[in-house]
Amino acid sequence: MKTRQKLSLGAALLLVITAIRLGMVARAQAHRLITNPPGTRELPRGTPADAGLPFSEVTITNKEGLRLVAWYVPSKNRAAVIAQHGYKKCREEMVPAAAVLRRHGYGVLLSSVRAHDLNAGQQITFGVREVEDLEAWYQYLRARPELDPERVGALGNSMVGSLVIQLAAQNPGLKAVVADSPFSSLKDTVSTSVTHFTGLPSFPFAPMIFFCAEVESGCRLSQVDAKVWIHQLSPRPVFLMQGGADSTVPCRSGELLYAAKELWYDPLAGHARFATNMPAYQQRVVAFFDKYLLPTQK
Repeated sequence: MKTRQKLSLGAALLLVITAIRLGMVARAQAHRLITNPPGTRELPRGTPADAGLPFSEVTITNKEGLRLVAWYVPSKNRAAVIAQHGYKKCREEMVPAAAVLRRHGYGVLLSSVRAHDLNAGQQITFGVREVEDLEAWYQYLRARPELDPERVGALGNSMVGSLVIQLAAQNPGLKAVVADSPFSSLKDTVSTSVTHFTGLPSFPFAPMIFFCAEVESGCRLSQVDAKVWIHQLSPRPVFLMQGGADSTVPCRSGELLYAAKELWYDPLAGHARFATNMPAYQQRVVAFFDKYLLPTQK
């Protein structure tokens, strides 16, 4: 009897120790995923000038008092596009897209959000708070005298593909949205993304990391859901791009969002890699913005 009790106690103790260790790993990984402190960030190594683009440095302060930076490439047709980089990237990621859009007359704001690039802040909330940063950039563009405030669109990669859909749902002034490899919701993609970014198996770590991220951020990350937002945009257009070789966001994300909008699906494309196929990118993305941001030619 005593031997059985000792074995049961030992097994229980082992379970407790294992649970504590798993919890510590999950908490550490959650912290790594939702923080991006200065000194560890990806920063621009060049400027739009390296692609032959005229530009100016822009700095604004959002409603919370956070300093945000961007590059602005001037417009030749009075229309402009907010081009926002993805998770833990910097504005330089959007220079190829900006070059294509500028070639067709568009102004481009290569924006950035908190906890990225040279901006203030260290915590990433996957859109819960970052949407206020994009709203501040939108208001900046509307105030530029050379632009028509009714001809502003947005282009976002990865996490920010979902974020620009969120912004458009809240702001009817945004006339057209292009989202490259957006996730349908944070919950939908957490299993795939956790494995991609941490190397840990989705079970049991994905739900544990998600819980720890919500606790640390103080945000209800479960509310990050582009499936809800995208239906609020109609009749405004959204153009989605989803790659079949995406190891960060599951292909199902594109399928769930496509029920409402237009989709460019490439079975060979990786995550946020559509701009690497520049001839097709130019043809499709520019044609989309031309259709919805430029006045009808008579």
